[in-house]
Amino acid sequence: MIKNKLAILGLGSRTTSFYLKNLNKIYNREKGGFSTCPFLLLNADFNTINSLLPYVSEKLDNAVSQYTNQINSLKVDSLLVPNITLHKTIDRLTISQNIIHPVHLSIKKIKENKWKKVVLFGSLFSMKSDYIKNQFKANNIEVILPNEEDMVFIDEVRKQIYDEIETDDLIKKYHSIIYKYSEENPVILSCTELSILKPKEHKMLLDMAEIQMEGAIHQVLVD
Repeated sequence: MIKNKLAILGLGSRTTSFYLKNLNKIYNREKGGFSTCPFLLLNADFNTINSLLPYVSEKLDNAVSQYTNQINSLKVDSLLVPNITLHKTIDRLTISQNIIHPVHLSIKKIKENKWKKVVLFGSLFSMKSDYIKNQFKANNIEVILPNEEDMVFIDEVRKQIYDEIETDDLIKKYHSIIYKYSEENPVILSCTELSILKPKEHKMLLDMAEIQMEGAIHQVLVD
């Protein structure tokens, strides 16, 4: 078997397609020509996994580990999981590959930018839970949350993008909220659905999914 450097766990259709498209785009930007990113893709039964999210549980561990165990048996160096919330479960499992971890990579990027305070956008669960916030705080990064009304709306944006029923007005309002909060502090996107229709070329916006994909391409290209 030819050794591949990257494996991807396929999850939700729209988010996985978003990752694959952008991985190829970033790789082609680096290599040129007609090059596409080399990887192995293992599609999971996301209907089962998603029904157990966002809470960690032994049942969710078992549902995910049946796929990570298959990937463990492959000749591959790194694993990319295109779902930010699922990394709390990934952290609980024994996986031989290097995890392209969106939270860890984002912390590194925040430190490189010398940001001390950030606004966290994500699902309502991830904004209110401690998983991301505690890791940021452990690295001396202060986390600010949107107000309650905006958090509920951001979560509605996430749901509508997932269901592919978003409207132009919804996305326009979503962008306006990002611009509002990023006037004083950088906004961190911690949800792949929010990444799919984010504003382009926004210097005060850090997208965990984009950071994760760039980290994956770095692993693929390194000798």
